[in-house]
Amino acid sequence: MSQFFQIHPDNPQQRLINQAVEIVRSGGVIAYPTDSAYALGCHIGDKAAVDKIRRIRRLDDKHNFTLVCRDLSELGVYAKVDNSCYRLLKHNTPGAYTFILPASSEVPRRLMHPKRRQIGVRVPENNIALALCEELGEPLMSTTLILPGDDTPMTDPYEIRSMLEHELDLVVDGGFCGYEPTTVVNMTGDAPEIVREGKGDPVPFGG
Repeated sequence: MSQFFQIHPDNPQQRLINQAVEIVRSGGVIAYPTDSAYALGCHIGDKAAVDKIRRIRRLDDKHNFTLVCRDLSELGVYAKVDNSCYRLLKHNTPGAYTFILPASSEVPRRLMHPKRRQIGVRVPENNIALALCEELGEPLMSTTLILPGDDTPMTDPYEIRSMLEHELDLVVDGGFCGYEPTTVVNMTGDAPEIVREGKGDPVPFGG
């Protein structure tokens, strides 16, 4: 049975943030709000939690997970970013973008596509998500909360709890955060490539 925390979207209660992070550290899987849709998150090094997310969403081993970071300095630990790429990211974060970047050796192999050393990274414009990452001290391993067979992400925390209360350890109610997923930008080539148009404006990346 999942726990259910109502956390203020503008001023997250630190006591509840601390409790949520303890659940993550102890191997829990959580549903939490971002600036584009609700996401599933867990500890980056926890294989059992990652496997649980794969089961909930029925993902194969080719799915790229996303590291949700608190800022760009953290992003640089897990991805290889040159100066021009860094400047572009700096002007567009935090925001509703997921960037596909070459992964550093810090990223566990099981989080990546088996044939490509790439990782999705993002810095969301959402106070709850950023507070969770700040308290955790490292990125949240995440994926958008879209159930198998659905085309749009789940957006209602009460519905998330009713449908997934036996699968999740915690549902964070941070209010409504929209239906649109992030705009995905592949930054591994010579020029940015828009892989998916979503909430983030594609124009800065040539879209």
